[in-house]
Amino acid sequence: MASSKKKARRALWSAAARLRAAVATRTPDAIRRRVSPVLNYGEMLLLDHLVFRLAFPNRHKVSDKVWRAAQPLPHQIASAKKLGVRTVVNLRGPLDDNTTYVYEREACRRAGLKLVDFRVKSRNAPTVEELRGARELFQTVEYPILMHCKSGADRVGLMSVLYRHLHDGVPMEEAVRQLSLRYGHISQARTGIIDYFFARYMADNAKSPIPFYDWVETVYDPEELRASFKSNTWADRIVDRVLHRE
Repeated sequence: MASSKKKARRALWSAAARLRAAVATRTPDAIRRRVSPVLNYGEMLLLDHLVFRLAFPNRHKVSDKVWRAAQPLPHQIASAKKLGVRTVVNLRGPLDDNTTYVYEREACRRAGLKLVDFRVKSRNAPTVEELRGARELFQTVEYPILMHCKSGADRVGLMSVLYRHLHDGVPMEEAVRQLSLRYGHISQARTGIIDYFFARYMADNAKSPIPFYDWVETVYDPEELRASFKSNTWADRIVDRVLHRE
């Protein structure tokens, strides 16, 4: 099912790209200048389901130096600049054939913001390499930052928990509040593997105290965690078919 959905989505993006190309090559300049921006923006709003972000950007303050949000639209990137943001961290990764990414990259350029691409997953156990990369990112990025994924619920929740625990020094039991229905995160779905990951650390830490990254390097087993996690079918349907999460 997931594979067929991805294929269908790629087909839609490809069809949209062909339409853009046809407009670019087969219409007079005057028409193209008017039509192309409308097609591009419509593609971003509809195919990437960002029309909901017009009313619900899901933007929240994590700390004095960090904001979290859903995929920002160009005007929302400009407003982030007014909040003092210097760097936008895109947790969806670089998607050069995706109109949304192209718009985001251009909006950051116009606003004078640095765009950092750091891809993480929402339905899989975090890899050790991803966790190391997150630590390095937080150590090297220029603050203040705005982190975002598509919906602002799962991947950015993972990164917000890590930031709160590592940089703000809050206990993990408090940091995991960044994974909450308040932000649209549904722990009963496959995205709940993120909650399960942190819960496993907290359980091990309660038995024998160990710093988080020491646990990651010496105890954590992503394959075992993935195999032992179970989601609820009804929750998966909501996340995948209703909310269209990545």
